Amino acid sequence: MAYQGFAQEYLGMPAVTRAYTTACVLTTAAVQLEFITPFQLYFNPDLIFRKFQIWRLITNFLFFGPLGFSFFFNMIFLYRYCRMLEEGSFRGRTADFVFMFLFGGFLMTLFGLFASLFFLGQAFTIMLVYVWSRRNPYIRMNFFGLLNFQAPFLPWVLMGFSLLLGNSIIIDLLGIAVGHIYYFLEDVFPNQPGGKKLLLTPSFLKMVFDTPEEDPNYNPLPEDRPEHLPRDQDQNEQQHPQ
Repeated sequence: MAYQGFAQEYLGMPAVTRAYTTACVLTTAAVQLEFITPFQLYFNPDLIFRKFQIWRLITNFLFFGPLGFSFFFNMIFLYRYCRMLEEGSFRGRTADFVFMFLFGGFLMTLFGLFASLFFLGQAFTIMLVYVWSRRNPYIRMNFFGLLNFQAPFLPWVLMGFSLLLGNSIIIDLLGIAVGHIYYFLEDVFPNQPGGKKLLLTPSFLKMVFDTPEEDPNYNPLPEDRPEHLPRDQDQNEQQHPQ
């Protein structure tokens, strides 16, 4: 029963959230089982551009460290807020959601070229949290039963918690900065006087990820209507009703 419940929950996850969280868990499992090492995954511009180890542009977003409190903490927040975004403000707009992933990852990679950052998955999670929090400003949050605050303060609370654990806050600040850039360009600037939408999802992403909606004004040809079915098909349907 537990397995069936887990499988049902897993298959019920929206596609992008399921793909990303699965990739993160499998990457961590592969490291734990020593199939690969973190040295094969981390962000290294020299190895990427001189040795053509292009996979590092992706794998540095998939590894959150060895199994432990930090890993499970990040996975919970990644799953929760990635799913709420995909099922909330990006519902029916999978291509736009994927484009946000690409835009955020691109900006973080650019910053990584000039800073000694090896893994950017945590920054990516903070970006998702930031965008969700700004789009849900009136939701009341509770952090471990200790703090009550409005949703927009959540990224800063997480950064403070990370600081208490002795971690560097550079990663968190990067996630907040990239999340704010996306939020400003997508939600704020287009609604300003003289503003316009600058982040346009490429058409090829829409072709791949978005199912075209049925046109409510579509009028089928007479031969395509049910009352004009071929006689043998009509008789077959009468003999085998649905």
